[in-house]
Amino acid sequence: MADVFHRSFFLAGPAGRLEAMLWTSSAADPDFAAVVCHPHPLFGGTMHNKVVYQTAKALHERGAPVLRFNFRGTGQSEGEHDNGRGERDDVRAALDYLAAEFSGRALLLAGFSFGSSVGLRVGCVDGRVDKLIGLGLPVNNVDMSFLQTCAKPKLLIQGGNDQFGARARIEALFAMLPEPKRLAIVDGADHFFTGRLDQIGAAIEAWLDGENSR
Repeated sequence: MADVFHRSFFLAGPAGRLEAMLWTSSAADPDFAAVVCHPHPLFGGTMHNKVVYQTAKALHERGAPVLRFNFRGTGQSEGEHDNGRGERDDVRAALDYLAAEFSGRALLLAGFSFGSSVGLRVGCVDGRVDKLIGLGLPVNNVDMSFLQTCAKPKLLIQGGNDQFGARARIEALFAMLPEPKRLAIVDGADHFFTGRLDQIGAAIEAWLDGENSR
């Protein structure tokens, strides 16, 4: 059985240091390394959010190194909240770290809520990112149309009763996206997947299995 290592440290970020946590294991030759971006910091979002944690756990169980970090102005991260603009540079800093630390590995970028709107926008155009996972996309009030030009493999996971991302809206957006793509609706789940967090891991597992068999 592989040994698991948890490391808390600070990344060099564009607005100062960023509080971060890296999970690795002694498992040989992981397929990819991943970063998971957290929800809106002005509404309590941090890298310790339950959805972020469950996503990171599911990816780490595949043997992947997984990085979580706090956006600028969150937790012990320096800088000030920048309404999603400067936060994109924070995401790039996290990708820079992963690319240097795990050279030659494909990178997977995942984000929940605010983290999906900021992270996927970066991941779609960053050539180092191979796959994308968006959870709880806040499509009711955030323009996510940039995904319509994103041809990378992507998994969207949405609660059927998401109060910030209505099912009809996410299904309409999904219909406009290029392949390869998958939409997993968690029936009865709210934005935070309350009581249904286990279904996040199941959706990720099934998607990665499908991607590996392509």
